[in-house]
Amino acid sequence: MNKSRVIVSLDFSEANQALDFCKTIDPASCKIKVGKELFTKAGPTLLEKLRFLDFEIFLDLKYHDIPNTVANACRVAVDLDIWMLNVHAAGGCKMMEAAYESLVKSGSSKNRPLLVAVTVLTSMSSDDLLELGITNSIGDQVLLLSKLAKSAGLDGVVCSGMEVGKLRHELGKDFCLVTPGIRLDDLNNDDQERIMTPYDAIKAGSNYLVIGRPITRASDPVDIINIINKSINLLD
Repeated sequence: MNKSRVIVSLDFSEANQALDFCKTIDPASCKIKVGKELFTKAGPTLLEKLRFLDFEIFLDLKYHDIPNTVANACRVAVDLDIWMLNVHAAGGCKMMEAAYESLVKSGSSKNRPLLVAVTVLTSMSSDDLLELGITNSIGDQVLLLSKLAKSAGLDGVVCSGMEVGKLRHELGKDFCLVTPGIRLDDLNNDDQERIMTPYDAIKAGSNYLVIGRPITRASDPVDIINIINKSINLLD
């Protein structure tokens, strides 16, 4: 397993675009994330081709359903030889426990993918939570869901950099924190509300950074990945 904390989000609509991009970057310098759009378009065949290129894959499908359905989906995902997958913490403790148990029962614990839970999407604001009838602040809601995830046995959660410091303090050094909403500066936030730079997110306690367009749309993605790796390696 490579030691890079960078996960490049493959925000492409076509498999050939994603593959062409991945052939230009070094699998030792980053991991990659395949989300709903790309997986719906290209399916497991794409994952096989990405593994052939030696990439570690975060399958970002955010499972959220009844416990049995989510457990079965996670069990099947193990056969895809992925590095990480996720569920929605809002599905509740029973659902997350079922997902975790399905992975443990699927084989060796050393080879199973990491299982993390999405807390509050980085595109959401406090007003969005109120619209859903949630009166907690974003920070309190993220902490609540993260504690549920940990109690269910999950390896960690997906959270914005704004919540990382508190979660690290409350949940310990071994709980994995995956942070999207990463931007190279504070000027371009695209569709994200709660953003942070790579250096600041790692300094706050993030384990892994999910970065999409700042890398995939760069004129020189390799250079950008190298710059990010160098900046966060200063903290090791």
